[in-house]
Amino acid sequence: MKSSNIYSSFHKKTLKFLSNFFIIAIFLLVSCDKLLEEAPKSVVAENFFTTSQEFEAALNAIYPTLRNNRAEYLVRLDAQTDWGYGRGSRSVYNTFTGLPSIDFHGGFWSAFYLMVRDANWVIQNASVNTSVSKADLDKFAAEAKFLRAYAYFQLVRNWGAIPLRTELNTTDKDLKKSTAAEVYDFIIADLKIAEANLPEVQALLGKPTKYAAKTLLADVYLTAGKYAESRDKIKEVIQSNKYALVPVTSKSDFQLKIFGPDLVTSTEEIFYCKCTRTPGAGNSILWILNAPITGYFNFGGAYAHYSDLTNPFYVTWNNSDIRKSLWDNVNFGLGPNTLVCNKFIDTKAPDAASGGNDYPLYRYSEALLIYAEASCMASNGPTAEGVEAINKVHRRAYGKDPNAPSAVDFNISDYNASSFQNLVLQERGYEFIFEGKRWLDLKRANKAAAVILAVRGITIAEKAYLWPIPSTELNYNKALDPAKDQNPGY
Repeated sequence: MKSSNIYSSFHKKTLKFLSNFFIIAIFLLVSCDKLLEEAPKSVVAENFFTTSQEFEAALNAIYPTLRNNRAEYLVRLDAQTDWGYGRGSRSVYNTFTGLPSIDFHGGFWSAFYLMVRDANWVIQNASVNTSVSKADLDKFAAEAKFLRAYAYFQLVRNWGAIPLRTELNTTDKDLKKSTAAEVYDFIIADLKIAEANLPEVQALLGKPTKYAAKTLLADVYLTAGKYAESRDKIKEVIQSNKYALVPVTSKSDFQLKIFGPDLVTSTEEIFYCKCTRTPGAGNSILWILNAPITGYFNFGGAYAHYSDLTNPFYVTWNNSDIRKSLWDNVNFGLGPNTLVCNKFIDTKAPDAASGGNDYPLYRYSEALLIYAEASCMASNGPTAEGVEAINKVHRRAYGKDPNAPSAVDFNISDYNASSFQNLVLQERGYEFIFEGKRWLDLKRANKAAAVILAVRGITIAEKAYLWPIPSTELNYNKALDPAKDQNPGY
């Protein structure tokens, strides 16, 4: 049984605080404008943010929001890929024509803004508190800014220009959209503070460290096209020598040693959303992905997302790559070529939503692949260090020693800047299946249209690139014009 992480550390006092905290949060969401303005100051600031323990509890309250929507967020992103399909109501993603309604992803919007709001409360109160040490306040604010930056990174990539809610405008209900560039600048500023003030090692697993901030910042730089900055920042993570790829030689090694339900942590973990086999604190992606016939999950599964043996992504994938074996050929009614992912397995879960597997947000393999791509794009061609970085990930995928030259290695002379970026993106595609990376990778690299057309024979509709702003925001925020401020096509 996993223990000693952020979710298993709540004591009775913390749980009592969180109960009150959530009651107040719900009350604020449904109350009138006057209460939205006054209640945070009178209830949250005065009654809760007075001790280090209360700041810690307020920060801990953000993590369940991150975890509880994680499975659906990942699988829906990965249905918008060259290799992934959604079944039933999720088949809308297979068409690349956009969503059927503006509220189809409204829950994700609300969850990320809930993270932002709760982080803002911590940051705001840390700036005025006089009873807690400055060192602790700086640490609390840094953690909140990391979580806020992470939430905004999801928002800006999926919705583009969005309202930028900060600790300075917590009482402002009506906010115009900030441009995507402004949001990225805000995220970068938050992460620089987080990087400077977070510890190298956290007391609790699941909390962000200095190196988690550096990795997220490098990813943000990569997405924003700041390749030299991305290269230099992720190199700091690699050169810290705090992380290493977990060696594997089999499919079960991937399932148990990298993604296993009993893992507390590994040398690969940079920042994970921690889960335990506890109702309300577990992983629900296993129920979404698994099929009962495989026996990999003791509650069967909905097999709501899948792939296909004839898909070119799968056909061209080298059979010696162990990661390819993380798909089972299972005919559950869609034909004999259907593939079901077995990457996440757990046969001891207490209920369908409580797998013990953590959600990897940033693994060391991603640090290496960020470096490979960023170093190439910054230098207008692959570098020896960048090729070695991708080779480490590639060797491990074939059961080789990640740190020793191998017959499966890529050679720098075979690639230019464009072809090497394509190579890294393909390696990321194999490495991060159902980790929610592929669609966002293809978009940021301006490869989505070409890849989806080549593999799926589909032209992506313009409206499919961004998700629509939900009615909850348009009805609440009067600074937004539903006709002018909605994303294209909606």
